[in-house]
Amino acid sequence: MLCLLIEEERSMSRIGNLPITIPSGVSITQKDSVVTVKGPKGELTQEINPNITVSVENNQCHVARANDEKQNRALHGLYRSLIQNMVTGVSKGYQKTLELVGVGYRVSNQGQLLELSLGYTHNIYMSLPAEIKVETKMERNKNPLIILESADKQLIGQVCAKIRSFRKPEPYKGKGVKFLDEVVRRKAGKSAVKGK
Repeated sequence: MLCLLIEEERSMSRIGNLPITIPSGVSITQKDSVVTVKGPKGELTQEINPNITVSVENNQCHVARANDEKQNRALHGLYRSLIQNMVTGVSKGYQKTLELVGVGYRVSNQGQLLELSLGYTHNIYMSLPAEIKVETKMERNKNPLIILESADKQLIGQVCAKIRSFRKPEPYKGKGVKFLDEVVRRKAGKSAVKGK
């Protein structure tokens, strides 16, 4: 019974074996060890392990591995997820919104140059990659917003993490740079503890 379970585990990668549905207007090609995905939102490339192959038929992309070695089984699921993210990126794109919570916090942008005022003695300037579209919003009685759009999920995630690292949300007043839908776990201050 145990042998059967081990054989079953070796033969299948639940994520890796799932076919990727290719939307209209999107094409996937593989040349040597590079997979290219083109779509309305742009073009993305991903270098893959030589033991992994990508094939396209009937508007579906299939990812296969050469053998059932442990590393290949792990890479099978990984590359399938990366290609799926690329397909979503070039067809729909990814959007992330960051919110600046704090008195006097401001943000503005001139093209790809982002200027942040986060309560330090100096403003922070950050040059964003050309693949990312940026928009800033400053409205009365509302927290400033940074809206980022890109076809590249990994890149937009790295940029958001970098911006957030300038002033991470603190747990007492909740001040800092956070994702719009992020819930910051709050702690009670010393005065609240004394009052109990």
